[in-house]
Amino acid sequence: MKLALLPGDGIGPEIVAQARKVLQRLGLKLEMREAAVGGAGYDAAEDPLPPATLSLAKEADAILFGAVGGPRYDGLPRAKRPEQALLRLRKELGLFANLRPAQVHPQLAAASALKAELVAGLDILIVRELTGDIYFGEPRGIRAAGDGGREGFDTMRYSESEVRRIAKVAFEAARKRRKRVCSVDKANVLETSQLWREVVIEESKSHADIELSHMYVDNCAMQLVRNPRQFDVIVTGNLFGDILSDEASMLTGSIGMLPSAALDASGKGLYEPIHGAAPDIAGKGVANPLATILSAAMMLRYSLGQEQAAERIEAAVKKVLGEGLRTADIHTPGTRKVGTGEMGDAVAAAL
Repeated sequence: MKLALLPGDGIGPEIVAQARKVLQRLGLKLEMREAAVGGAGYDAAEDPLPPATLSLAKEADAILFGAVGGPRYDGLPRAKRPEQALLRLRKELGLFANLRPAQVHPQLAAASALKAELVAGLDILIVRELTGDIYFGEPRGIRAAGDGGREGFDTMRYSESEVRRIAKVAFEAARKRRKRVCSVDKANVLETSQLWREVVIEESKSHADIELSHMYVDNCAMQLVRNPRQFDVIVTGNLFGDILSDEASMLTGSIGMLPSAALDASGKGLYEPIHGAAPDIAGKGVANPLATILSAAMMLRYSLGQEQAAERIEAAVKKVLGEGLRTADIHTPGTRKVGTGEMGDAVAAAL
């Protein structure tokens, strides 16, 4: 199985190194090759996504991504900024389905911003459409307005086929979970959302074993902090999913614990922790590698067909947390603070 490892910038190389260490302990036949991306890609080839990196990503069965960005690149033209690498990878590889689980490990319930009794046992999967909506819709721009000033405009746009394929991903994911899907939209205001809801209802007829419900996005934002355990799978568009998945991430106590996947139509995917490059702590050996290690587990499950190996990694993470090991972001009194490498070593040993 061919894996492209794209560490990127900031803490990216540190956390990807720990995931690599864990993957190597599994005993699977994995061919892992690294390439520069983001700011590192710009430094190497004046391109955040160098041709060699894109070629490696296309050839691989799956991609493990670290993080990109940093203040030293803020002055670059938009097309050369590190974040463009991720957007281009999504477009070039057709990565339309973003899976963002939000799970609360029992040992970390007290670290949540909400009361422990509200989040204990939380297990939500947000399925976000990733290549459409207002982020990509045309026309868009800034132009002169009639009052002599300027106006900005963007276009929210979804085709029926785009909605149908992301709905199918959500229903199939729910079938492996608790068989409930909540579709989130703004159908009381937006024409785009009216079409979204109609298509999701139509697609649900092919998944009769899955319970479908609907919720307006503003209500969903409220319910995520009021009663988050009511949700199983949430499916929504690019804009709403961007906001809701970040909100859900804070229910878990630390973004350092949350993995994600971006999949194409055949199940090939790019896997990454949801946090950023954190340049302020890069090189200090204090970053939490667990989100990246859990992203590797998602990669094994969704793209490589290695369910047992994925479960082994997840069990190892739970064992390490049960033993009281914590990086700085999840450290509480009574637990032992460890660094990036020590946490990676502990998970590898627990396998």
